[in-house]
Amino acid sequence: MTTQTIPLGDLVEIKGGGTPSRTVSEFWNGNIPWATVKDFKSTALDATEESITLEGLKRSATNIIPSGNVIIPTRMAVGKAAINSVDMAINQDLKALLPKGKIDKRFLLHFLLAKGEFLEGQAQGATVKGIKLDLLRTLPFPALRLDEQRRIAVILDKADAIRRKRQQALALADDFLKSVFLEMFGDPIINPHGFVREKVRLHLDGSRTGIQSGPFGAALKKHEYVDAGVPVWGVENVQHNFFVDVPKLFITDEKYQELLRYSVKSGDVLISRAGTVGRMCIATTSHQRSIISTNLVRVALNPDSLTSHYFVSLFTYLPGRIGALKANNKDDAFTFLNPKTLRELEIPIPDMTRQIEFLKIAQKTKRAIDIQSQHVDGLDDLFAALSQRAFRGEL
Repeated sequence: MTTQTIPLGDLVEIKGGGTPSRTVSEFWNGNIPWATVKDFKSTALDATEESITLEGLKRSATNIIPSGNVIIPTRMAVGKAAINSVDMAINQDLKALLPKGKIDKRFLLHFLLAKGEFLEGQAQGATVKGIKLDLLRTLPFPALRLDEQRRIAVILDKADAIRRKRQQALALADDFLKSVFLEMFGDPIINPHGFVREKVRLHLDGSRTGIQSGPFGAALKKHEYVDAGVPVWGVENVQHNFFVDVPKLFITDEKYQELLRYSVKSGDVLISRAGTVGRMCIATTSHQRSIISTNLVRVALNPDSLTSHYFVSLFTYLPGRIGALKANNKDDAFTFLNPKTLRELEIPIPDMTRQIEFLKIAQKTKRAIDIQSQHVDGLDDLFAALSQRAFRGEL
């Protein structure tokens, strides 16, 4: 049975905000929290990076939003939502949804989060994308009794709390590996253990093209992709020290033979060179044959002198190293990842005994993380399915 709906605009008042003049110092650093999209780090809006004064509030278009209300970005971070735990002012990129009908705020929060992908897809704009208020007002909101909304909100809150605890466990495991890395090798800039510094090119796999950018231009055209075949890895497969072994693009066997120089083996290092520049991970793929796409760089190391785990950890756990590479690059934002630049990088090279010791610790921890990740993925899918059922009135 399909649940009846009512336009969201019939149930909430949408209130916007504004920004006090940046040129008037008296408007800033006061006692009034002032929220922007930068403060949307979770679904709880507890604190803000900036604050304004009472005079700044009076002399601008911003508004105070009482605690306990749902606030959403309508520009830049469309699809997010949070409830503020303290009274705060908001800027022009945010909108507060203040109930004027029978609506549970936690249920409204979950409803908007479930609509996040849809809203993000509706965002428009050449540079900064946003959604129009009419889209919000016309969203079909389930016409459920208030007690029924509260019951569903409690179920979704509990499911979300379990999912978040799993995610926190993964973050703690990653923090543990970072601590182990720093303890064993120290800051590479200071190099407290006095490891010899050598160029990366001295530690590449001589049997392959050690560092290879993805195929450009005529090498691989869009019409050459097929529905199934040899995987082509993209930036979405390269996460923070984690490889997503789920291909979305494929090429034929014949095309693969033409592009062997771009091939990937388990243990190779993959680096994003567009969008999330510098993000990297170790390819742990179950596919015997695959290649990289245009926006990736593949690094094949000599495992007898430089392990992939040490190399990736050097950059993953010390992101400032990526920033330093960007700062030293005199060309465009991406070329610091081209083969020539990467080959000539000088990095500390620890003895293999120490690298292998870290490798064993990392592999053991990764196995635990992989098990947890499978649970998290399942919980994400379960939570998404639960949300969809809830807003169809099936819970």
